Amino acid sequence: MPQTFPASDVPPSQSQSVRLAREVIYRSPWVNLFVDKVQLPQGRIIDRYHVLDFDRQAVAAIVQNTDGDILLVQCDRYVLGTIEWEVPAGVIDAGESVLPAAQREVLEETGYRTTAARHLYSFNPENGMSNRVFHVAHCLAQGDPGSFDGNEIHAVQWHSSDEIRGMIRARQMRDGYSLTALLLFLMDH
Repeated sequence: MPQTFPASDVPPSQSQSVRLAREVIYRSPWVNLFVDKVQLPQGRIIDRYHVLDFDRQAVAAIVQNTDGDILLVQCDRYVLGTIEWEVPAGVIDAGESVLPAAQREVLEETGYRTTAARHLYSFNPENGMSNRVFHVAHCLAQGDPGSFDGNEIHAVQWHSSDEIRGMIRARQMRDGYSLTALLLFLMDH
């Protein structure tokens, strides 16, 4: 029978996997694909461990108005052949921090300027195969909307928290990033 230790009792030499080699399969400004040779904590070797590498982190924004409604954007999702309601989101540019990136994405995707931005949460959505980091921010819409990127966004619309809960219950909200951000926010509201 294999010997097991509680996580706190694992000897330091066996506490983490170690990359022994890396083969680059594909590289782009958006995503990289590597195949690593990995030694697991107890010595087992995996010769072909596929890794999705993202050079840039991403941020999603929960945007509210003075009535407490939440702003959603309707996006064309080419890979699935669908049009979906989501929260504004995108990658963080080089040299940009989370909150300014959230506010920039909201402006680009909705036309709204925002204020009172705050960080809610950070997570890794696929930590078994990817180093992707997602951040969730909250901010308040300010003023009237300007124009938004019509190539990326079909529509921009305010929804009450109850409407969003209904969309989730009816399985109309399918984007994992939006679901996570909204559920995290709605837990406390």
